Formats: sequence, structure tokens, C-alpha cells
Amino acid sequence: MEDDLHVRLIQRTTRQFAVTELGQEFYRHCVAMMIEADAALDVIARMQVEPKGTVRVSCPASVIYFQVGEMIARFMAKYPQVKVELESTNRRVDVIREGFDLAIRVRFPPLDDSDLVIRKLAESHQRLVASPKLIQEGHRPAPADLANMPGLAWGSSKNNFEWKLQGPNSATTEVPYEPLLITDDMVALRLAALQGIGICQFPTMVIDQDLKAGRLVDVLSGWAPRTGIIHAAFPSRRGLLPSVRALLDFLADEYTALSAKENNGG
Repeated sequence: MEDDLHVRLIQRTTRQFAVTELGQEFYRHCVAMMIEADAALDVIARMQVEPKGTVRVSCPASVIYFQVGEMIARFMAKYPQVKVELESTNRRVDVIREGFDLAIRVRFPPLDDSDLVIRKLAESHQRLVASPKLIQEGHRPAPADLANMPGLAWGSSKNNFEWKLQGPNSATTEVPYEPLLITDDMVALRLAALQGIGICQFPTMVIDQDLKAGRLVDVLSGWAPRTGIIHAAFPSRRGLLPSVRALLDFLADEYTALSAKENNGG
């Protein structure tokens, strides 16, 4: 080592040796480095036992409002040392490039996040609904009739719009339509539907109370939109931080309990 450093750390004779002043200073720095290394290992060990740190999450606005917002509040009460940065957005974020730990998404099969790990959280049941003003009493339209009815759409004007429906005996059909209102704001769509502007597809969670109160009704009999998948997308299971894993597990448990409650009529 002395040859590499070009200094003398130890004075040697044939019968004894002594550490030089520079050698003693070098030794003190080496001890300090070992202490810092041990402290760094302790940080990792504590993180593996107790989740802490910051978790960056993206999630659609309507999912936050109706479900995930309350779930994350309960998660933070359980894990007070975890900080959550929750971005409310309807755009498809680039999880890796934008530095998110996970993105909560609602998509229709097949899921195409080939570069990410996907963990299913729940199914998102969909309803095609309208104000009772638009549906003649005692007369439900057939799927083909939808092309001639006013419609509302979630998305962008660049999209091609069609109702993708599933019916009896696994039958499927697709009905193109020209929407009167196009927006990525679920609240605006709901308000327009309540005013009788057009028919619209919603996740059941958004309009469940409106259906129960009779403010909205199902448009079709025996037919419904495809079921979506609520899922978490994240870069890798390997090296997943305990705080991120804890949030994933917590959300999965919350959605399992919610699904059980819905199946029991709760």
C-alpha cells in the first residue's frame, strides 16, 4: 500500500516498528469509512423490516376519487414513515422514464405493458347508461340502434369511437358512433349523462348511486360493455423497495375486500 500511495505509513527496524503520524491519520479515516459502511448496511436492513421512504404513484383521477384515494389514506395511517407522491392523471405515464414506482391503470384485455410487471388488483365492471329521458318506457334498444342515438365519450378526439359489447352466449358486437361530447373528465361525462345529453359508458363505481336512485338506467338488456382490469404496473419485482411492495400488497388486499363486499351486495 505504501508503494501505491508513495508515502511511509509505518517506520520499521529489524526489531520494531511504529506507525507514522500520517499512518495514524490514515487509519482514523479508514475506521470512519468502515463505520459509515456499516451505517449504510443498517439503513438497508431497517428498510427491509419497516417500510419507509417515498413512493411515487400515478393514477386516473376518477379511480383516486372513488377508490384509491381512501385506500392510500388508510395505507399512510398504517405506515406513517412512508411518504406518497400521488399524481392524478388520465395520461399514460412512462413509468421508467418519469421515475414512478408504480402506475395504477384501468385497461381492457389484452394488457400490453410488455416492458413492465403487471399486478392485477380488480375488475372494473362497466355499464352503458343514460338518463330515463332518453329511453322509452318499456322499450330497450338493440345494440344496432345505438348508432342512431346520441352518445358521450371518454377519451380524445383522435380516437375512433365504438361501443364494444358482450351479450348472451359470449356474443360480441361493435357499434361505431359519433359522440356529442368528448372529454377525459369523468365528472363532466356524468353530468352530461344526467342531463339527458346522450348515452355513455361508465365504470360501475362512478354511477352506482345514480343507478340505485333511478337518475340513470341501463340502456341495453342482456348486453354490456367489456370488463376492464384495474392493475398496477411497475418496472421490476427484483429489488422492489419495501415501501413499494407494502403499498402494492395493501392495495391488493383493499380491492379483494371491496370485491367481496360488492359480491355480497354491500
